Amino acid sequence: MLHFAYGSNMSRALMERRCPTARALGPALLSGWRYVITHDGYASVEPKPGGEVHGVLWRLGPRDLAALNAYESLDTGLYTRRMLAVTREGRRASALVYLGRNGAEGRPKPGYQEIVIAAAREWDLPKTYIRALERWAPFGHSGSRPAETGELA
Repeated sequence: MLHFAYGSNMSRALMERRCPTARALGPALLSGWRYVITHDGYASVEPKPGGEVHGVLWRLGPRDLAALNAYESLDTGLYTRRMLAVTREGRRASALVYLGRNGAEGRPKPGYQEIVIAAAREWDLPKTYIRALERWAPFGHSGSRPAETGELA
């Protein structure tokens, strides 16, 4: 199964611990969505015409999938699962995406957004996208959530 990661699951080190047999395929794009931090303090994506979310595509084995389902707290409803079309190297594929339960925007949990930004840098995601991610972090340039500029849309 393919998994599109846009938050902490982009981290190679964290995924190696959580999902030791998962294989990273590389950067991918989710079109028509935007990145948000929910009221719960974690990343999610929500529909937005013309929006783009950059992330990483992983190939998961059955045990990896079970580990991610537990990590994403499916049993408590923190996240739900959905299959969405993503693009990698010009090819479209259907991938599992975890969606946060809470549509209200919030602030990231301490240290969370720093993990996401470090992973985005590790994967060499577009610099404009990384700058937009930084604006969600407490140490970000403006200290506030990103404006609707389309940079993270």
